[in-house]
Parts: sequence; structure tokens; C-alpha cells
Amino acid sequence: MIEVSHLKKTYSNGLEVLKDVNAVIGKGEVISIIGPSGTGKSTFLRCLNLLETPSGGSIVVNGEDLLSPKTDISAVRCKMGMVFQSFNLFNHLSIMENLCIGPMKLLGKSRESAQARAMELLSMVGLAEKANAMPSQLSGGQKQRVAIARCLSMDPEIILFDEPTSALDPTMVSEVLGVIRTLAKQGMTMVIVTHEMRFARDVSTRIFYMDQGVVYEEGTPEQIFENPQKERTRIFINRIRDYNYQIHSANYDLYQLQGGITQFCNKYFLPQPVQFNIQLLTEEALQIVPLGKGTTDLALRYSEKTGLIALELLMPAGIASVLHNPTTPPDGLSMSIIEGLCSKIEETAENLPEGERLRLRFEIKQIS
Repeated sequence: MIEVSHLKKTYSNGLEVLKDVNAVIGKGEVISIIGPSGTGKSTFLRCLNLLETPSGGSIVVNGEDLLSPKTDISAVRCKMGMVFQSFNLFNHLSIMENLCIGPMKLLGKSRESAQARAMELLSMVGLAEKANAMPSQLSGGQKQRVAIARCLSMDPEIILFDEPTSALDPTMVSEVLGVIRTLAKQGMTMVIVTHEMRFARDVSTRIFYMDQGVVYEEGTPEQIFENPQKERTRIFINRIRDYNYQIHSANYDLYQLQGGITQFCNKYFLPQPVQFNIQLLTEEALQIVPLGKGTTDLALRYSEKTGLIALELLMPAGIASVLHNPTTPPDGLSMSIIEGLCSKIEETAENLPEGERLRLRFEIKQIS
């Protein structure tokens, strides 16, 4: 139903929000768009119905090029509904009037027909008894359910949801997500920008992970949430926090490094025994690697989702195996301490622009 090619959006101040977005969305699919704030998710959604004018690329909906001057954008929007974060109900109209005004003015429906359909939709979202109420009399969750019903009153083929639960109290989120689940079961084509990861996993046919102004990775919910293929996706999904430090010589400032680790651990409330193990592992790991032959990149990664803590050392180009080089075996005592602290130790070669670099990864045993 929707084909997006090389979509770009740059604002007048030079800010490039969408760099090269490509996507194909089929009839009946439920696409959840996830990713960090500020990566263009909502802008992409608004470009799909031209609430934002793209700076380049193409958007084709049901074979019709939205960026063609011959396209009747109003007619396209009638078939592509949108539900916003902030409800956007007409506060001076009753709930029934909110649902009827669009079908009567834009679709030419009679008042009787529009009201009958409105009652069907209000019943579907559990708010038939609120038909004559004013928006100010409803809770946030009820307002958003009315907004969904109002969108459905235009008989759209596609619905775009822009973070439909972000303005709600947590106790009301489930009300709205329940309605969206019902629509998914009915086969409605939907594109949903959301921060509700569990919901995205449950309801979606595919997940788009957006980062750096592009669809950085896409796949089934199982692939994205259980086996993401790209590093930035893994970091986002696992809510990985990291601390990075560069070592340029064998005479590095150990106290500065350890102080940085302490700050990192305190920031994420890691207990004192864990901090001690991290600092000990770091000191011993740096004993077994050759320093002073270029820059060694150190990264400490902590997954808030799984509790996994890992220390990674990316060695300069040209460094041979550290763990499996018989001519220069790692220090025996240091290696013994490391093995006692770690549940897993890996050594891999990576081809990077500056040459092949060696990565050592130490996963720290979790303290029960």
C-alpha cells in the first residue's frame, strides 16, 4: 500500500532529520517504528500524509504519487487517518459531534448515517455512554479512544499513530493499546510510532528501528527483539549504557580510568561488589594486552534490560591474538583472576576502515 523511496527532510535551519528513508508497507501490516528520541520517527509519519513536506524522495500510496502536483492530497488524507499524541479533539463539540463532523462535511454523509456509524465506533472503543459528553469530561485514555473512533469514522484504509500513549497516565495506556490490538486483529493497516516495546512486539507484523535519520534495521518482532543484527539496534533494545575511554600508551592514567568507572557505576546504581569486580577486571585485563602500539579503545557496557555487564577492549590494527598466541601468552596470574571474574571471554577480529582490529570481550559474572 505504501512505498517510500529515498525520503529526505531538511528544515530551513539546515537540520537534516530524514536522510534516506526507504520502506515498503503492505496491506494489513502493522508496522511499529521504534528508536531513540530525535531520530525522525514522527517526522517520517507526518511526511506520509504530507503534514510535513519532504525535501526529496517519493511516497507512493496505492499507486498514487503523493508528491505529484496532480495528486488530490485531501482525498488521500481521507483514506489515511492519523491519531496524534495530544488527541486534538474539538473541545467545543460533544463526542458525537466530534465523530460526525468529518463524515458529514468531507464524505457527504447524512447526519443520521454519520451518527449511526459514530455509535458503532464508540461502542467498539467502549465509550457509547459518553456520546453526549464534552471532551473536558473525559480522562486522557478516554479522549484518545475517542480520537481513534473519530479517525475510523472517515473509513480510512491506513491509520498512522504518533506515540498514541505518550501523553497518558500509565494506568490509562492499556485502554488505548487494547483498541489498537482490536484493529490489528481486524486487519487494519497501521503504522505506529511508539515507545511501548512490549506492545510493539505483541501487535506488529514488522518493526522498523529508526536511527540517524534512516530505517537502520527492520525485521519481524522476534528478529528485532531477540536477535538484532546491528550494533545500534542491540544497544537500544537492551537499553545498553556505556562508558568509553581511550588508552594511548602503557603509561595511561589508571586513577582517571577507575574514577570514570566509579562515576558510571554510581550513575546506574550498580552495587559496591559489582563496582569492585569491574575495576579489578579492568586493571587485570589491561595487564594481558600490549599497550603503547596505538590507541586501545575501552568500553564498559551495562544492559539495564538483562543486567549483563561487559568490558570490551578494541586493540590497534596489527595486534595478533592475545588469548591464543603461544609466543606471548597472557600473564598467568592476571588471566586466572579474569577467569574467576568472568562468565564468558571472547576474542574476535574485526575489519574496520583503519585495518583489522582485535576485540576482546569479557562478560562479568552476575552477583546474586
